[in-house]
Amino acid sequence: MEFNFETDYTAIVDKLDTIDPVVYAKTRNYVHGAVTYLSPYISRGVISTRQVLEHVLSKGYKLWQIEPFVKELCWRDYFQRVAQVKDINTAIKQDQTPVSNYGISSPIYTASTGIEGIDTAIKLLYESGYMHNHCRMYTASLACNVAQLHWLQPAKWMYYHLLDGDWASNACSWQWVCGANSGKKYYANQENINKFTNTTQATTFLDTIYQELERMTVPAELQETQHFDAATPLPQSDVLQVNDELPTFIYNYYNLDPIWQKDESGNRILLLEPSFFAAYPVSDKCIDFMMALSKNIPNIQVYIGSFSSLVDAYHLKNIYYKEHPLNVGYAGTEEARDWISTSVTGYYPSFFAYWNKLNLKKIYK
Repeated sequence: MEFNFETDYTAIVDKLDTIDPVVYAKTRNYVHGAVTYLSPYISRGVISTRQVLEHVLSKGYKLWQIEPFVKELCWRDYFQRVAQVKDINTAIKQDQTPVSNYGISSPIYTASTGIEGIDTAIKLLYESGYMHNHCRMYTASLACNVAQLHWLQPAKWMYYHLLDGDWASNACSWQWVCGANSGKKYYANQENINKFTNTTQATTFLDTIYQELERMTVPAELQETQHFDAATPLPQSDVLQVNDELPTFIYNYYNLDPIWQKDESGNRILLLEPSFFAAYPVSDKCIDFMMALSKNIPNIQVYIGSFSSLVDAYHLKNIYYKEHPLNVGYAGTEEARDWISTSVTGYYPSFFAYWNKLNLKKIYK
């Protein structure tokens, strides 16, 4: 399977017209289903969940017709709301148990678990920067609930490779699978994996009933572990040309929105902080994708360094940026992101509590 994640803004917006939310709802769990492949653009802040929803509704669909599709958009907003108020690097609800190792299984790392549907998905992740959502759940379940690995390192490994890497969605989802952010762990046996990945395997260590999976000791196939350690290959800084009489608009890994403040004159700077990427490293494919997307923003300049060093070096005063939980140490005028609902904020212990509070029928009449 090949993926072509275009980076031209017009081509990205044109993809919105290809969405079939009804077929999506019927087939999204299958690896060859009618998924949108918009997640890399939403994660990088090029387009928003609200923009996607409003575009689909403009085609004449009613909310009740496309509820599964709308829920998936709202899951993304929900995880962001959780990250605004919780430390998602630690257990959100309760500690994961049992935990036998704080590394990553070597067979998962090398795509050699023996489970074809999972190994194929990992190889595709390495090649393309994409993994189907169901395969992410399978991989997380294998790592946390079968291999009994603590979720954090495997989650960082997956995030490192994902073009649509969103730390809130990634961390909260891994915690949901392992029971640290949910009341029950998520398991997938071989029959389930075969169904949705178009494989026909039998007699694997996952070829059993769910009650046996929950009692299983770590299979020999997954016992070898290693530490995941990665660095981010950042580009070179530009020699900035800054007009201190104009406002400065700060872009970053999570905000590459070409239409944000597009009618305002100002300095446009893509801020890449080494401390941020040391904490949340990403691959060279992710950096190349980010840089290509940034070309949609006229006259953008790249700065490698901390927010404070940028401000001090160029004596910046009138600064604007979009809110994000990982914007550590930013100062200036913070602008809200383009949420599906701006009024439902704070922490909700479950997605469905959040979903019920949204009352989208009132917002999108």
